[in-house]
Amino acid sequence: MARTFPPDLVQTQREWTRTYEALARTPFRTALRRRLQLLSCRIASHPYWSADRSTADRTELRRQARTEELQERERRTA
Repeated sequence: MARTFPPDLVQTQREWTRTYEALARTPFRTALRRRLQLLSCRIASHPYWSADRSTADRTELRRQARTEELQERERRTA
């Protein structure tokens, strides 16, 4: 069963994914590393996690965010 995450949390995870990919393409970019760290803190401190969520929830958040990113890329190239 798919979990429903707050839209702002999913958006932050999508930003995290894009930043991570950009850092992978251009390593040693301090601004990207700092952005990744900021986004990681925002994700970890989001109120959604205060309900004692599992590691599986975090994995599902990343999976859903990646899926949305891929779908958006496909729409842009179609």
